[in-house]
Amino acid sequence: MILTILFLAIVHACEPRPRKVEFALYPFDIKDVTLLDGPFKNSKHLNEEILLSFEPDRFLAGFRTEAGLEPKAEQYGGWETSSIAGHSLGHYLSGIAMMYQATGNEEFLNRLNYIVDELYIVQQANGGGYLGAFPDGQRVFEEEIAKGEIRASGFDLNGIWAPWYNHHKIFAGLRDAYILAGNQKALEIAQNFANWVDTIVGHLPSETVSEMLVCEWGGMNEVLADLYGLTGNREYLRLARVFHDYILDSLAVGIDILDGKHANTQIPKVIGLARQYELTSKGADRETAIFFWDRVVNYHSYVTGSNALNEFFGPPGELRNRLGPHTGETCNVYNMLKLTSHLFRWAPDAKFADYSERAIFNHILASQHPETGGVTYHININKAGFKFFQDPLVFTCCVGTGMENHAKHGRYIYYHNQGNLFVSQYIASELNWRERGVRLRQETRYPQEQGSQFEFFTDQPQEFTFNIRYPSWAEAGMEILVNGEPFPFEQSPGNFIPISRTWTTGDIVEVNIPFTLRIETMPDDTNRIALVYGPLVLAGDLGPVRDPRIYDLVYVPLFVTNDRNPNNWTVPVSGQYNTFETSDIGKPRNVTLRPFYTIYDRRYSVYWDLSAEQTWMDREASHLAILEEQRILDERTIDFFQPGDIDEERSHLFEGPQSTSHEHRNRDHRITLANGWFRFNLRTLPNQPVALNLEYWGGGYRREKSFDILVEGQKIASEDITKARGDHFFTVEYEIPAELTRGKNQITVELRAQARRIAGPLYGARTVRR
Repeated sequence: MILTILFLAIVHACEPRPRKVEFALYPFDIKDVTLLDGPFKNSKHLNEEILLSFEPDRFLAGFRTEAGLEPKAEQYGGWETSSIAGHSLGHYLSGIAMMYQATGNEEFLNRLNYIVDELYIVQQANGGGYLGAFPDGQRVFEEEIAKGEIRASGFDLNGIWAPWYNHHKIFAGLRDAYILAGNQKALEIAQNFANWVDTIVGHLPSETVSEMLVCEWGGMNEVLADLYGLTGNREYLRLARVFHDYILDSLAVGIDILDGKHANTQIPKVIGLARQYELTSKGADRETAIFFWDRVVNYHSYVTGSNALNEFFGPPGELRNRLGPHTGETCNVYNMLKLTSHLFRWAPDAKFADYSERAIFNHILASQHPETGGVTYHININKAGFKFFQDPLVFTCCVGTGMENHAKHGRYIYYHNQGNLFVSQYIASELNWRERGVRLRQETRYPQEQGSQFEFFTDQPQEFTFNIRYPSWAEAGMEILVNGEPFPFEQSPGNFIPISRTWTTGDIVEVNIPFTLRIETMPDDTNRIALVYGPLVLAGDLGPVRDPRIYDLVYVPLFVTNDRNPNNWTVPVSGQYNTFETSDIGKPRNVTLRPFYTIYDRRYSVYWDLSAEQTWMDREASHLAILEEQRILDERTIDFFQPGDIDEERSHLFEGPQSTSHEHRNRDHRITLANGWFRFNLRTLPNQPVALNLEYWGGGYRREKSFDILVEGQKIASEDITKARGDHFFTVEYEIPAELTRGKNQITVELRAQARRIAGPLYGARTVRR
């Protein structure tokens, strides 16, 4: 008996302790930082209005329905009527918890408490553990997954769209409701939910779990580790470690395995690993998180701090040809900022604050419409791109993270430890350092102003070190004045500058950081550049979104020069902050360059190509040749039909119940569902040879686009446009047999999808003289 007790004591001593790593820095609560006038205060205000416009009972409707309870309101649409229903409620809980801290508005607390109470009712109706709004979820988990019956692909688990990702959002919302708003019941619900999770996966063999984790699983390891930290219950740490896959194992040994991987599937799981390190001191978890951060930031990210094309990482260091309308998913940046905050707390390295500044100013702030508050899914950094701001009621993943992004701006500005105060970001704000009886007011119009002023207010004199970030981009140096006197320092850009003294009310620190204009190149093409002014990515204003010239090859100018110093070929625009005009080098025209975050409802380019004069001459000749080709086609045209245009479709007797209209590159088009069709009429010539000319997009597709082309009910050709043919539109001409047009002034053209395929997208159709 004694030996048994001794053995158990030894085993217990070897288990991870429920203790935290000693952080180098701590963030302040959101409630301790008040935003002052500026773009971030405006951003928070717009988000506040949107969050208050949502109806909690509509978020809760799916949860009540799945629990067999009568919903109190109609369920929201968009993604909330799909098999990922429910994720938005998790984001909403987090968003209103943050906004309650940021504003003190009791309405946010009332809504939060109401939602938590309702979730408790739902959970009890489900048997005391499960929470879910997607159809048939509880049965699938308890009768299939818990028995090891797994059917998994990247975003589908047993017929449900990424259910663990969804559960992660609910856990995170409950966690934030408890930590930020003090709702004790939220913690109880989260524990019940975690106990249910244990009944599903806690007993599964590792091979089965690996098969299951092929499907996106969000940050389940993060929220379960958080529960361990909040409760001290080791079972939650054990459960967190169930959610661990081969991607993390590869990163742990220094292998960049990210090429071809869905970006936002990976980032949350690394955040979870970082959180496990903080709770267990397991060094391998720390090193894995640091390695991943370095690879994403330095090998997979664009100049804006965003990453991924079409949601996927590419080969490390190869970004030149990874531009498109779906670059830079906002969820990715949201999660990279979360990971960066973890790493910054471990070691106060200014590189983490520098990355945060780049991402906050050039993506997060740019992702919100400054008048309506609408947010972007992706931020298009393609040439001649524009920002598409989503309808808030569509409830995509980035609408969800947008609820949080613009509620927590104050979280990234200041950090502290026992003897130090750190300024990470230059954002107009006031800090209340309650433990030290210190208030700090940061007065600035940054980035319209190149610097900031800090004024101290203390209950009594306080001795500590005030650390100011010296940005890595500050090529022209930085000046610091303390109470009007120059403060000497030896640090170089990319460090913090410490000012140690006893601080009293009225002390003022002035910081001046001259912005400089510079180029940053693609890692794999030094002639594809972006222009950056201080912390700000500049974009060239190319005019209205629907400008028909946008598809001219020369609409996005080349920068024709061998000079790599942009100060020699730009001039500041008088009366406009941080704005420049190119001078002489833009072919066929110069452009105005503005901060990217300020451009909306306009087309723009972030990246530009530097070229020699001969390249421009070749491009101009190619452009003129295409114009001539278009002129000849127009002369041959008998009739033209524009799919997707309501007037055109009416006049051409369009039919297509199994098709939908969309817009791409400012062009309307039609596309069918699988096995679908659409048809329309075109004028023809009764006694002359005629051809059919159809216009497609050459960028390539994931799903197979193969279809038959029929004229007057007879197949004249088959087409497959699945494979990429180049980043441009192209036309294909099909000969129409004479007997199909003989004696007719009009013909019916039909596109019919082949088995399990899709027809289209079709951007234009015309009958032409052969």
